[in-house]
Parts: sequence; structure tokens; C-alpha cells
Amino acid sequence: MKFNSLLLFLALLGAASAQAAEGTWPQYGGVEGGGRYSPADQITLENVDQLEEAWTYRTGALEENPELIALSGFQATPILLQPEAGNHLVTCTPFNKVIALHPATGEEVWTFDPKIDKTPYAGRFNCRGLTQWTDPDAADDALCKHSIFLATNDRRLMAIDAPTGQQCKAFGNEGEVDVTPIIKELPPMAQLDGMQLMSPVAVVNGVIVIGGTANKFKDVSSMNGAIRAFDARTGEHLWTFDTLIREGEGAVDYDVGGANVWTTMSWDSERDLLFVPTASASPNFYGGKRPGDNRYANSVLAIRASTGELVWDYQVVHHDVWDWDVPTHPLLVDITRDGKKIPVVVVLTKIGVVFVFHRETGEPFFEIEERPVPTDGVEGDVLSPTQPFPVKPPPLMKVGITPEDAWGFTEFDKNFCRDKIASMRYGGYYTPPSEEGTVMYPMIGGGNNWGGGAFDPKRNILVTPVGQVPFFVKLIKNDEVDPVAAKEPMAGMPMGSADYIAGSPYGLQQGPLLSPSFSPCSEPPWSLLVGVDLDKGEIIWSRPLGVLDKLMPIPVPLEFGTPAAGGAIVTSTGLVFIGASYDERFRAFDVNTGEILWETSVPFSANATPMTYTYEGEQYVVTSAGGHAWSPLPKGDYVVAWKLPKK
Repeated sequence: MKFNSLLLFLALLGAASAQAAEGTWPQYGGVEGGGRYSPADQITLENVDQLEEAWTYRTGALEENPELIALSGFQATPILLQPEAGNHLVTCTPFNKVIALHPATGEEVWTFDPKIDKTPYAGRFNCRGLTQWTDPDAADDALCKHSIFLATNDRRLMAIDAPTGQQCKAFGNEGEVDVTPIIKELPPMAQLDGMQLMSPVAVVNGVIVIGGTANKFKDVSSMNGAIRAFDARTGEHLWTFDTLIREGEGAVDYDVGGANVWTTMSWDSERDLLFVPTASASPNFYGGKRPGDNRYANSVLAIRASTGELVWDYQVVHHDVWDWDVPTHPLLVDITRDGKKIPVVVVLTKIGVVFVFHRETGEPFFEIEERPVPTDGVEGDVLSPTQPFPVKPPPLMKVGITPEDAWGFTEFDKNFCRDKIASMRYGGYYTPPSEEGTVMYPMIGGGNNWGGGAFDPKRNILVTPVGQVPFFVKLIKNDEVDPVAAKEPMAGMPMGSADYIAGSPYGLQQGPLLSPSFSPCSEPPWSLLVGVDLDKGEIIWSRPLGVLDKLMPIPVPLEFGTPAAGGAIVTSTGLVFIGASYDERFRAFDVNTGEILWETSVPFSANATPMTYTYEGEQYVVTSAGGHAWSPLPKGDYVVAWKLPKK
């Protein structure tokens, strides 16, 4: 790989892009650091209740793919292109169709359809967002001076001209790179068909970096989780970073996969740093074939984007057998302490604890302790005797469950749940998976998940949704797995029958812990919205997120918190906007108190992260509203925008 003298210039150019201009939303997380903060100030605490619908747009994705509705969810966050790039609002459908809209009217400007392979190898289709990039070396009128990068479900990386929607023919092969041959260069290769690219890529000073989603439940040799870099102009493969150590101290065999980056990365162009959140090594719930801590898995990695060199790393779960990946992009923000701004990385986790590190060195911002945890897992699996816990902030959710904690709408439900919990292994953090079944609380979906958090730099407040639903995992010896049931499509997956974990002595059954009425066996609320003072490391407020009327046979709007998927954004005026809940509502909160200030109905649940921008003097708030693949509610294909009425 060759680098030229422009690298320093590009780094300095990136510094300007690290803070979004007022009223813009240029990247998935608002800016490259993913803080999801907007300086837009037209919508305030005082007038947010006057918001009205500005426009809606339907993508048509479900009408075009009716047979795949159950396998898709609309989770995309649109981005607003720079004025010189067309100033369009751009989003993508679960099937990777890219759509440019007029930001004031929602009218369609152009579309680009990559015509992906729609064979449901991996069980679902998704596109969480896109990434834009401006080539500083290209002439102002050159095609693809301003590019949009799309990573597809069928493992292609594509470059599109932002103003027109045309493919960038100089990129790869006529505008695309088939990533599959590059993935095959590194073992293991099991379940390659199930590997997808769902999340927006990172683009750091002209270097594109991608991760990938893979099913790690059912194979020791699940796909390798390496991240790969490409030249943003040509599509040339630049470097690969293996997210598991293969040689020397702490190495695992080449037949162990996972540690992939299924969620979104964040980056700091000024420092030439890429921040990578990794998942567990495979398989998720049994580590007998991968002894040791499995360094780089379940970690945040700071990587020099230009070279692929590791700068620092920190592992938040050692030898993970709970599927407690780092589920969302690290937030690159500045915390003000004693009048000084400190560049930090905020790492949210599935277990509801928050790690904060100095961005350049990886030094903890708050002290971290290694605390003893249970080690009596199943035969053949040697667990870590300690796990890291930040001293601050405290856990954002309730941790651990006992039979006495069982809950139900009726006494019958409560007794059922009490007996169910008592029949399994239960406890607090890091209770190991077992043959009798283990209750996991937090569950595999969190705590925190891909929706992640948002940070208000004016007030040092982190806001994030948090799940609180119990789950169970049961390891079953192979000779006790029903071979017929193991062939069912959902075998080994949540709420499915047991299936074999290939390459291990065990099979797996897993799912949410529910009563006969299908309510969680834990006391509500089942999801929260939480505000944290990141300077002091203190929770300043916590409240339920969502009401149950859409999920109950009798539509009673109990504010118990619903299952949720999606994230929040914050604005300079102290507003938090979020959908996420499974109740077909969209809300605004006061970032200082958590008080709800505005609520409106949406056609389908807004299981995505919203965004906001200012166009021609008016501020808009926009979200995708299409439901979630795993939600019992109907699915849709809406993009919805709101603004204040004209005076």
C-alpha cells in the first residue's frame, strides 16, 4: 500500500468534518465520531409540542418483496448530503435500494437499486445506513467528487455518485467490489452464505473499512470476523486486520471464527484512528475450543486507519460465553472536566455498564476493577476468573434475577415464572451457561444494543435506551438433541428448538423467558431511557420507554416499557428524540430530566435511530418507521418528517 504527502493534509481536512455544521447530519451517527448531537436550535423545549408532520415517503420495499416481509426490518438512519453534493436526504431499504429525497418535501430525486441476491441465507435483510465522502483531489465537476458508499447484504461494496445516483465506474469493477473472494483469504469459512454487510462503512481520509454480520450461534468455525480496508477512489484492497490472535500468547486456532464487527464503527480523521467494536469469538455460548481470554474479541480496538496497525485495545468481556458483544459504535466525544475538554471514547455494552477511555491512549477515564466471577461452567470450558467492571457509572439496568423476582399479570403467570426460574441456574453477572439452563439477565440483546447512545456536549449528558427482558440459554449434550427438530429453520435460534453447535460436544436452545401470557418473567419496566452525567459518572434520570397497548389483546396503555430497537439523538436545545419502542410512537424528552414533552403516532414502530437537519431555515426531525423483523407488530416502509408550523 502506498501513501503520499497528502496524508497530513487529509487528516487536517478530517478535523473540520469531525464537528457537523449547524443543522446538518452528514453521517450515520451525525458526525464521524457518532455522538448523535445536533447544534440545530429551532425546535426547543418550549415549542416541541407544536411539531406537525411535514411529509411522509414510502419506499415500496415490502410491496416489491412480499415474500420477505417477515425477514426484514427498516432500521436505516438517513443522512443529509452536503449542499455541493446535492443536498439530498439519502436512505436505504432493507434490500439495499438507495433513495435520495428532497429534504423539504420528501419527493423522490433518484434511486439506485443494486439488485441484491434475495436468497434468505442469513434469515433477514437489513441496511442501517450509508456513508458519504468527498474526494479532495477530484475536480469540482468530476463524477464521484462526492460519493456515497453502500455495503450490501450479499457482500458487495459499492460507490455511488451522490448528486446523481450513478455508479462510480472507476471504483472496483464498474462501481463495485465483490468482497467474498477477499473474505475467503482468511479462515475459517463456515456459514459464508450467512455473512452479510448490514452497517454503514467507515471512511477515514480516503480509506473505507468494513466489518460483517455472521451467525455465531451454531458453529465453532463460524466466519472469520476480520475487518478489511479499501481505497475510496479505486476500491483496491489495502489491508486486513484479524480480530483474533492466531499466533503467540493468547492465540486461538484458525478454525475458530467470530469476533466480527456486525455493528457500526466510528472514526477520528484528525488522529487517523478507527474505533472498532467487536463481537464474541464463535460459538456464542461455548468456549471449550477457544481457551483463554480471546483477546480482540468483545473489545474496542483503536486502529490506525491508514495502515491497519493496532494502536490500543481494551477487552470488556473475557472469554465470552454469553453473547455479550460490544453492540454499538463507540461514541467519540469531548467531556468537559474542570473547564478542560478531554477527548474520550464511550463504550456501551450489552450488560448495561459504560466504559470510558481516553481516545488517544486507551487509559480509563473512570477506574476499572477486575472482579471475581463464577467459573463453574460446563465440562471442557475454562472461564475467566475475573471480569472488568467500571467503578463509574453504575449499571444502567437491574442485574440478576431469582425466583422471588418472578412477575406476571396474573398469579398463574407469576407462579409459572417462579417455577421456571427455579428450575434453571440463576444469579447475577456472568452466571455461566449450563445443561439445566441458565437465566440471563441482562439478556443477549442487552442492556444496550445497536441503537447505542447520544451525547450532549453542552451538558455532559449521555442518553441511551436500555433493555430489561430475561432470557435463557441451555446447553444440551449432542446425543440428547432431537435430530428431527434440529432441522427446523429456527432451530438453535431464539425461540427455536435445540440445534447442534457444530464442532462442539453441545447443542443449544435459547429464548426469552416468558409467561403463558407471553409477558417477560421479570418485573417491568422492560425497557428504559436513561440519562447519565458523564463527568460525574452518575445516573441522573431513568424512565420506562414505551407503552403496552399495541402488544396486548386489550389495548391498555400501561407504561411498562416495551421491547425496543433503535437509538436516540440530542439537540443543542436540550431535546432527546427517539422512537425505538414497539408501540408505534415517536417521542421527545427533556435531556435534563427525562420528562416527556411530545408524543405522536407513526404508521409502524420506528425501530431505527432518527436524525435532524435544517433546510432553508426550517428544522426537520426524520425517522424510518417500518417495524422490526422480530416484532409481533406489522411491518412497513415509511420515512416520516416533522417540523414546526410556519408562522
